[in-house]
Amino acid sequence: MEELNLLILGAGWTATFLIPLLQSRNISFAATTTTGHPVAGVPTLPFKFDPSAPEHETRSAIAALPRARHILITFPLIGAGPSRLLLSTYTETHLTSVSTAQPDDGTGPFRFIQLGSTGIWQQQQQRQQQQQQQKHQEAPTPTSPWLTRHSPYARDNPRAVAEDELLALGGCVLNLAGLWGGTRAPRRWARRVAPTKEALRGKASLHLVHGADVARALVRLVEGDAVGSLWDRAGRGQRWMVTDGFVYDWWALVVGWADSAAAEEEEEEEEEGEGEGEAEAEVGAEPTERARWVFELMREHGIRALPRPMETLGRCYDTREFWEAFGLVPLKGRMC
Repeated sequence: MEELNLLILGAGWTATFLIPLLQSRNISFAATTTTGHPVAGVPTLPFKFDPSAPEHETRSAIAALPRARHILITFPLIGAGPSRLLLSTYTETHLTSVSTAQPDDGTGPFRFIQLGSTGIWQQQQQRQQQQQQQKHQEAPTPTSPWLTRHSPYARDNPRAVAEDELLALGGCVLNLAGLWGGTRAPRRWARRVAPTKEALRGKASLHLVHGADVARALVRLVEGDAVGSLWDRAGRGQRWMVTDGFVYDWWALVVGWADSAAAEEEEEEEEEGEGEGEAEAEVGAEPTERARWVFELMREHGIRALPRPMETLGRCYDTREFWEAFGLVPLKGRMC
């Protein structure tokens, strides 16, 4: 069987953006789901990776997968062991007579890409702040709010442990910010993350990336191999922090969604793409209660206008290096 360009292990929400783009670029691919159900109108192969399963079952399941140059892992791998198990088993069962060995540095015939989360940096920053407060029992020394992919992260986070293992084997990790687009509408998150005024008081920065831009980054990584050395420069052994380049202020977002009709619109309408353009306020409409809370909090905290300063938000991701390395700019920057 001819080698594919990309194998998607775990075709879920991201694949609904990725598959159409792959088709438009005539990039050969295959995708798996746990049940084999269609995704984006494309049949998938049933596959479930269970590191605790007997060795012969794991090997048989992985051996049945098609051979591909790039393997995208969308589901989280946890702790030490699973990354090496998946990568080594796939390599051993898919090597041909032409390529009989896969070096441990990722320079062999297969290239593995793992999707992760920017949460590993958030946890580390929170831990450092708590340690500083406990040590000095006073307000922490002001530091820069900016974090990059080179900033310290929670290395003991189970997902980070698995990602580090994959990186050591020559894979690439894209740590994604909050995913939005399609059925994922951030305005619907407000009711969940800020059900009370006190909960809203603690909400600071929010970082996002649209599914379309995740798909574009993945396609660039796959296509770049054919026209240059993108994998050598930005793929092998590299961890990337990925956002749309914006730092959103939760308070500013909540106020921006103050119009009741826009903020509380039916989930079905957003999923179907209705309500194009800016929603018009109904005559006599009142702002949401959360919007009122924000203005109360602004007075209490001496905030003159929104968005709040970066130093106040406290956690700001700088992802310019990613976009520069991949030769892209976000298509869906500035979530409204």
